[in-house]
Amino acid sequence: MEAVIAVVALLFVLFVALGAYATVKVVGAAKRRVDETITHARRTVEDHTLRAKSFAQPGAVGELAQLRLKLRTSMRATQDALHAGVGEDESLKESLGLFERLSAHGHELDAELRRLESEPDRTTLAGRLPDLRERTERIVEAADSLRWAARDRARRFADDDLDTLSAQIDVETGALRHWQTTESMETGSTGAGAAATAPGSPTAGAAGSSATGSSATGSSKADSAAAGPAPERSSSPPPPWPEAPASDAAETTEQTWPDSPQRQRAEEPTRPAINPPGPRQTYPWQKKPRPESTT
Repeated sequence: MEAVIAVVALLFVLFVALGAYATVKVVGAAKRRVDETITHARRTVEDHTLRAKSFAQPGAVGELAQLRLKLRTSMRATQDALHAGVGEDESLKESLGLFERLSAHGHELDAELRRLESEPDRTTLAGRLPDLRERTERIVEAADSLRWAARDRARRFADDDLDTLSAQIDVETGALRHWQTTESMETGSTGAGAAATAPGSPTAGAAGSSATGSSATGSSKADSAAAGPAPERSSSPPPPWPEAPASDAAETTEQTWPDSPQRQRAEEPTRPAINPPGPRQTYPWQKKPRPESTT
């Protein structure tokens, strides 16, 4: 009994622990999702605010807003591209590390630009604008270089894979259409034979010369045979020709066609169209038939 109580208590504690762990995980995931939503909303509001300032406020303040918007857009695009490609290409981890170091400089510059937006001294702000513009251009150029290099690498891998796949597909289609390869080989052999037997080809010339030589040899043999002694003819009369066969034999050996159906039907005896009535079978339970009478 005590063992059963201990097992039940242990299971209860285990279920409570699992429930608490699941609750903490769910709450943490919900909190992260809320934080991401808030961050995304704040980022969107800041971007729209900077875009509005760049158009609405001319001068140094508007140029600062343009620099911040350009920096944030480039860094965000590079970050998304590297994070998306590092899962498929492990070599991008080093590029991601370099981008993290570049991001530190980018965040520092963005914070400085944000502080300078509330600077009351416009003259000092205008004097520092060339330096800030140069730093922004360098960071943006470095981020763009990383982003486009990662995209070019992914596109290169895709092109290589596509080339290999196209070659394999060509081999497979050639194997499926094997009759075309056989026909092309037969056509090639026929063309080679026709070229060999052409009048102007060396093979045709050799064949012609050999034919000429053989004909000359045959004619010389015929002449020598004609010049030799002729065989003696026998003095006995030739045997008589066989007599023509009799007409009966000719009629028996002559091929005859089968008679036509009309002739066969004419030779057959005629049969009545309706068979004559036969005696009917009577049963004991039937009544006797009444004789027909005219009265």
